[in-house]
Amino acid sequence: MGIHDIVEGKKQWRAHMARVQALPPDYRIVYKEMQKYLFKVGPVDLPDGPLLPGIVDFFEGGAADGKGVLELVGSDVAAFCDDLVKDSRTNADVYQESVRRGPSDRR
Repeated sequence: MGIHDIVEGKKQWRAHMARVQALPPDYRIVYKEMQKYLFKVGPVDLPDGPLLPGIVDFFEGGAADGKGVLELVGSDVAAFCDDLVKDSRTNADVYQESVRRGPSDRR
């Protein structure tokens, strides 16, 4: 990864976060909680993948339609997130695989 890739990645992340900041306050709160949860348990490719931008797209559409954020995701936000990543390889999967391999195979 070269310096150009790092700079481009930062530009994309800043543009993404600007979109998040433009959401209504309740949407921003839920997005930030989802983001924290997904960075803990979410897909391995979360920072570069389509999931977070897709959530922002979904939220922008809901806000434009005048819906409350909990109308979109339900009252159990963690369950909504789990459903989003149910078919993805997660950080928890990587950890479980390393535990199964044992200490001698972790190199």
